[in-house]
Amino acid sequence: MGYLQEARENHVKKKVEEALRSKMKQKALKECDFYCSKYAECARGRTFSVVWQCRKQAKELNNCLHQFTNDAILEEMKKAYMVEQETKEKNQ
Repeated sequence: MGYLQEARENHVKKKVEEALRSKMKQKALKECDFYCSKYAECARGRTFSVVWQCRKQAKELNNCLHQFTNDAILEEMKKAYMVEQETKEKNQ
């Protein structure tokens, strides 16, 4: 399948894509709650020193979040949205 064909199949409106990104981020934060808590605990009571004192926790959090917020996940969500919309149109 060519690049243009694939781009057309996965094209959604900007507002829909923003909503899907927001949903993806919410899911990622929920899935990575343990790492969020560890980072928040480390950062509590710190200001500038949080950068070097909590580097390990920040890296763990970012690695976890990246598992759930990347382009491949977004493309899967777009495909699922398109299938859902096609199903709705067929049922009408």
